[in-house]
Amino acid sequence: MIQVINRALDILEFVAKQGKEPIQLIKIAQNANLSQPTTANIVKTLLAKNYLERVSRKDGYRLGAGAYQLTGNLSYNQNVILAAKEVMEDLTKQLNETSLIGILRNNKRYIIHMVHSDQDLQVRARIESDIYSTATGRLLMAFCTPKELDNIVSVIGLPLAQVWPQALTREALEQALQKIRKEEFAQTHNENHIVGFAVPIYRKKEVIASLSIFLPESRYNLALQEKISKHIRRAAKKIKERLEQEVN
Repeated sequence: MIQVINRALDILEFVAKQGKEPIQLIKIAQNANLSQPTTANIVKTLLAKNYLERVSRKDGYRLGAGAYQLTGNLSYNQNVILAAKEVMEDLTKQLNETSLIGILRNNKRYIIHMVHSDQDLQVRARIESDIYSTATGRLLMAFCTPKELDNIVSVIGLPLAQVWPQALTREALEQALQKIRKEEFAQTHNENHIVGFAVPIYRKKEVIASLSIFLPESRYNLALQEKISKHIRRAAKKIKERLEQEVN
């Protein structure tokens, strides 16, 4: 057991030295003086705990959110959270619905910050969730590069019919994502009776995260949809402006 822990720590230290650059599994194995199957098993556990994240099969791995949270390092998406926190609090206050910021990590939607409403009936959100089933996941997929999209689909496959019936083939998926990208807006109404809305958060011209509002379908109506669309877009613009101020 102690030997496995030492090996895992050695791997984390080696990956950490690469900074934000991903490192391939074969290089991790060589540095640790381990076989690739043994290294893959350790890496799999570190992925499950979010201490590592996989960029792609070709590029390999880098430190994940768990590693940064463990050390208290504020660099991991913290600038986005700091820029968004007050804006999200205002947004949730205006709509009295829960808001969150999500990113893509390990081919899943990962929440990095959330502000809860004070509604009696609330939706519980998992930190990690399937990309296809969330508005945030779909929105972020829409702004992936073709290479990134290929990597995601190769790992998780295409959506199931009950999750996203309009995107069952690769062609249909790309058409659906193109529509989201054009409108800069994604909406889901899933089998668990949850309605979600998402818009992109830009830093300069790059989409770095997604701002989302979600609620139980019992409170959903078209008038509320229009209100959410208006306020969430305005909030995302404010976050973008704050991020740009930090750069300048």
